Amino acid sequence: MKTSKIRPIVAVFFIVAFLHANRGMIPINPNAQIFEPNQRAMIAWNGEEEILLLTTDIYASESTLVLEVLPLPSEPEVKEGDTETFTKAIALINRQMRLLEKRNGNGESVQTPGGEVTFHEKIGSHDISVIHLLNAESFVDWVNKYLDSLGVGKVSISATMKTVISEYISDDYAWYVFDIIEIGDEIITNEAIQYRFKTKYLYYPMKITKTVVGNTVIDLLILTPKLLSKFPGLSIKNVKLRHDPVTVMDYELKDISEDMYQLLNSWTSYKMRIWRIEGDPKAFDKDLLAK
Repeated sequence: MKTSKIRPIVAVFFIVAFLHANRGMIPINPNAQIFEPNQRAMIAWNGEEEILLLTTDIYASESTLVLEVLPLPSEPEVKEGDTETFTKAIALINRQMRLLEKRNGNGESVQTPGGEVTFHEKIGSHDISVIHLLNAESFVDWVNKYLDSLGVGKVSISATMKTVISEYISDDYAWYVFDIIEIGDEIITNEAIQYRFKTKYLYYPMKITKTVVGNTVIDLLILTPKLLSKFPGLSIKNVKLRHDPVTVMDYELKDISEDMYQLLNSWTSYKMRIWRIEGDPKAFDKDLLAK
């Protein structure tokens, strides 16, 4: 994993640019292009379950409803997240970095960086459905019928998106989150959404972003009981460690996120770090998997 010297970031970073979700996007207006220049998320994984906390800044070349699709390895629990979690996590990293600098005495800093509906709820500007998809060939027809039932109307799904969804289903990814939002030519920040699901690997979807235009930067706040070394999906060469991992105690995590604290309550300390992945989304042929 690549490393670089970086300097502590400040809380205003998350006021200006909240964490961005990594989801496939299908514009209802076929003439609209969707842009997602930055993607960030916070992930907590205990070896069996993951909490994925997301919020999105996106814009389009012209106004359109957008269907966001998030493939997951198992059925998730979905709830509104707390954006303060991001701010608290970054503040903790900054404190740890400052302490390390003082101990090292070198003054160097780190720049820290067909289907079945099982859930449907509106959370703020999000209209979220958890979908159990079992048949790749009937995906398009099923989606169009479901969207029509929601009053969205017929959607044109690109050949790229059809191919990617088929790949996910072939790989036994049968659960998808559909999130319908409305965007225009100005960047908007949506409410944070939290997903909790079972997974054998720390997981973050990458292939699903192939429909997004332009290069992207993905920053992931990673929280696990120990450091991870096996990357059977996306190559570790594509993952850049933005700072030395910091240790988080259980009482500190409880202040950051009660849900993540409960997820990891079998341990008293954890490792938190920021991973960066950047490049053209069309080049992401594998998802991020680690253990």
